[in-house]
Amino acid sequence: MLAYYIHDLSPLLLDFGHGIGLRWYGLAYVAAFVAGYWLSIRLAQRGYSDLAPDQVGDFIAGVAFFGVILGGRLGYMLLYDSGNFLANPFIIFKLWDGGMSSHGGILGVCAFTWIYARRKHLSWLNLGDNLVVVTPVGLFLGRCANFINGELFGRVTGVPWAVQFPKELYDAPPETVRLALSEAARINPAWTTIPDIVLNAAQSAQLRAQLAGTLSPRHPSQLYEALLEGAVLFAILWILRTRFRLADGILTGVFFIGYALLRIFGEMFREPDAPLTGIFTRGQFLSFFLILIGIAFLAASRNRPVRGPVKS
Repeated sequence: MLAYYIHDLSPLLLDFGHGIGLRWYGLAYVAAFVAGYWLSIRLAQRGYSDLAPDQVGDFIAGVAFFGVILGGRLGYMLLYDSGNFLANPFIIFKLWDGGMSSHGGILGVCAFTWIYARRKHLSWLNLGDNLVVVTPVGLFLGRCANFINGELFGRVTGVPWAVQFPKELYDAPPETVRLALSEAARINPAWTTIPDIVLNAAQSAQLRAQLAGTLSPRHPSQLYEALLEGAVLFAILWILRTRFRLADGILTGVFFIGYALLRIFGEMFREPDAPLTGIFTRGQFLSFFLILIGIAFLAASRNRPVRGPVKS
């Protein structure tokens, strides 16, 4: 039998006690905004953007708050947790508990960019083209943070690199939960709940050894998605932006279609976190609409200004 890695990473980079500290999830967002700002400055300086370099900071700050955070959080509440949201709308502010929708964030960014372009009398398609080039960096960091948090894990598998995630117990069959709690109580009688197991698995090698026979080995799908939606998509868009002369809107269309296709593929390895829509996961189903949006952007790029490196 393979000895699979049991996830034992702490969501806290710095732990001040009582669940308070600097979280990897929040740090991923900060790093994404910093990287997005730096890359957007480079694109503006090289003449790819209608934004002047000194306008980039305000634009990225607005994208971060109104688009990514507000759009992503609201999207998650409406698409994945509508029951709890309607019962208690104030949980939208509990960002420390996680729960962000990439689909909601993408649409939120689109809405903010459109409003910003209208107010500043800039090309919405041009702003979008440069923004989507840097967006996969944030997607990459966000998925890595999902892995560190041990959430949004993959389907059961037998591949050698499979990972066993203690948070699986939150949705595990009752008999599996009872077995895990019984094993944990034998090690420490104070460990009587699933949160106790999740919290102490990182510190107790004995607990992890017991969980090895209880938890299912799963695809580390967060890392798959980080590579697909993050690294691969960024490489494609950066090459298109810096090596080819393209009409405004094409890169935005490529982003929507590329992200949707890669997300649909990546979801094949991810444990569904919402009821299926037919044979498709919630993420796959929503991605089909992104493909249609991408096609619309490609159609809108006809007869638009062309940007890119000047051929000698």
